Amino acid sequence: CDAGPARITAALPAALSEGRAEPLARLIGALRGYHDAAVEPYWPHIRASIEADRAVRGRALLDGGAEELLATLPPMIRWRAPVLEADYPVDRDLYLDGRGLLLQPSFFCRGTPVVYRDPALPPVLVYPVTHTGAPAFAEPGPWLGRLVGHTRSAVLQAIGTGCTTSELARRAGVSLASASQHASVLREAGLVLTLRHGSSVLHTLTPLGGSLLRGGAPMALS
Repeated sequence: CDAGPARITAALPAALSEGRAEPLARLIGALRGYHDAAVEPYWPHIRASIEADRAVRGRALLDGGAEELLATLPPMIRWRAPVLEADYPVDRDLYLDGRGLLLQPSFFCRGTPVVYRDPALPPVLVYPVTHTGAPAFAEPGPWLGRLVGHTRSAVLQAIGTGCTTSELARRAGVSLASASQHASVLREAGLVLTLRHGSSVLHTLTPLGGSLLRGGAPMALS
């Protein structure tokens, strides 16, 4: 009957607090089921969004050091030396006291950044990545015919660990307009993710794009 699930749900916290194994197993099963249905199908898109954000921050760090890196964080975070300000649900000050700050991009963090509640823990700022729209699923479609060709393969290889459109044109030996068009087709195919970086854009490979370059081999993890 309808009251059964409600009674089970209401009793679950009490059963977990008592350390009973059976409700814990049910909870684990429910979490795994949710992950399989709501997270796993979108994992390549989630991973690509994180890698693209890291590429943008890394490029900013190389271009202008820590000042440039902090200045390129999402608009809810503002660098006003020597203070990093962030929109936050409550008024709070976090003093580094000589400790470093770990910047952690998050696909699931929305609206405002997050920090550890305990100020004694290592300082970590979790901030939302830039969301580029709905995930691109690489299913056979009109893009497949457009994808085949030596030039586009060279463009995909030239993107590598990330580059702007002008850098892509130079690396692949094509015009700026051609590089932009090729990147657009690769993006539609779910092989490339594009994020704005200052006055230009930065193209990075998605896990699918990287796998295609490796002939389907999985990425090696160190």
